[in-house]
Amino acid sequence: MPAAPTPDPFAAAPTDSRYGRVADHIRQYTASAGADGHDWNGASTLLLTTLGRRSGSPRRTALIYGCHDDAYVVVASNLGADRHPDWYLNLRHQPAARIQVHAQLFTVQARTASPGEHPLLWKLMAGIWPDYDVYQRATQRPIPTVVLQPDFRHLPAPTAR
Repeated sequence: MPAAPTPDPFAAAPTDSRYGRVADHIRQYTASAGADGHDWNGASTLLLTTLGRRSGSPRRTALIYGCHDDAYVVVASNLGADRHPDWYLNLRHQPAARIQVHAQLFTVQARTASPGEHPLLWKLMAGIWPDYDVYQRATQRPIPTVVLQPDFRHLPAPTAR
């Protein structure tokens, strides 16, 4: 007897960011398949859906991204706050996530950049969004760079919502 298919943990509708402007951005992005929202203030953005570390429910936010090799790179800046953003804490708990770039929706495996990778990836991202350097000066915590590696093996082929 074949094994039952593994349920998709991202099948439920995600809860969007609690921050009004971010939630508005997400709504515009999803409604237009990224045509309205991918380009934001001179930077490219993606939608990241993580699984809540306590709830296990999908949580979605919009983030500025860059590309390095065959992966996407994001920064866990939290605008320079002394606490990591919730999405980063969720990824540390469960590195499988889903991203949307334009209309494409797919699974990624997230990892914090290694100490050897971080300077190069930080320079890449600060070149895209110079305020990251301002945010780093505002906090004592080292702000992580996060590599989002596409991984189509982990979850069923995603479909746009």
